Amino acid sequence: MPTEPAETALHRMTRTTPTVLWNDSCSTEELAASIGENGAVGATCNPVIVLGVLRKELHRWKDRIPALIREAPTLAEDQLAWRLTEEMSLEAARLLEPVFRKEAGHNGRLSIQTDPRLFRDARALVDQAQHFSSLAPNVIVKIPVTAAGIEAIEEATSRGISINATVSFTVPQAIAVAEAVERGLRRREARGQETATMGPVCTIMVGRLDDWLKGVAEREGIVTTPGACDWAGVAVMKKAYRIYRERGYRLRLLSAAFRNHLHWSEFIGGDVVISPPFEWQRRFNRSEVTIESRMDTAVDPAIVEELTRKFAEFRRAFDEHGMTVQEFDHYGATRRTLRQFCQAFTELSTLLREFLIPNPDA
Repeated sequence: MPTEPAETALHRMTRTTPTVLWNDSCSTEELAASIGENGAVGATCNPVIVLGVLRKELHRWKDRIPALIREAPTLAEDQLAWRLTEEMSLEAARLLEPVFRKEAGHNGRLSIQTDPRLFRDARALVDQAQHFSSLAPNVIVKIPVTAAGIEAIEEATSRGISINATVSFTVPQAIAVAEAVERGLRRREARGQETATMGPVCTIMVGRLDDWLKGVAEREGIVTTPGACDWAGVAVMKKAYRIYRERGYRLRLLSAAFRNHLHWSEFIGGDVVISPPFEWQRRFNRSEVTIESRMDTAVDPAIVEELTRKFAEFRRAFDEHGMTVQEFDHYGATRRTLRQFCQAFTELSTLLREFLIPNPDA
């Protein structure tokens, strides 16, 4: 008699704890596997992800891209990039529709990221968020946590758009997002509009904060206890989670930018979203990490003290009042991530140029 495959660690987590799994990719192949193997109930798309999917799955899109070009003969390459992003996103969104209906909008959503080049323009971010939200009922829109982004998050929420705050690394950003979402929800409620089926989340890119502090340590010659910087993002996520629960904010935190198993294992048991790429999901399932609640277990105070004492950038990230909203745009991890997202969009547009204007000498 054939035996049933053993339950994966991630599936056990999604079955036995409040912690849910989203797949950090719009690849339908990976998303279908993540849903089936690990119980995923959400997914993400952005220019970086679309570029990666195209490079890995060009066989699936090499005929569709020329068809898109024929269907839209006047679109420039960057416009084609967004059309392709939308098409990929809607493919993934359809896979998540059963979960979306079953959970009344709490899960089953596909995140589409707004244009990273618009990070200073609240109105443009809201306009694009409105467009993306109209594509499918289970779309959630990623808006960067910049000064303009906070304004856009409130307005988009007020319009009934579920947001996923991104380019976010710090406690001050997480609180500013929560307050903006609450203002938007209250505006809707004051007009008698529903909010119960909305599903906003705030991402904390825990691994990117770790990366930033490691870069600061390298440039400034800071010596730390080995592994100390690997706990920076974890400490920020746990502090933000505690504040969210204390204040009753109506959105969840999401852990992203995975660098090690702490970015998963330390958040098990929390009412949060874990959003690793599919390859990290496989790595986690092959690990010996046990599925037990660790979200409420504090990071070693000695590590927090060391990071606080040695890094001004950690103090800005960990202290609730470490930055004002106007200072978000100037935080190092924010600038680095926005640059990378913009560069990925440029590379995606360049890749499409090869279909739009084939090289006659090739």
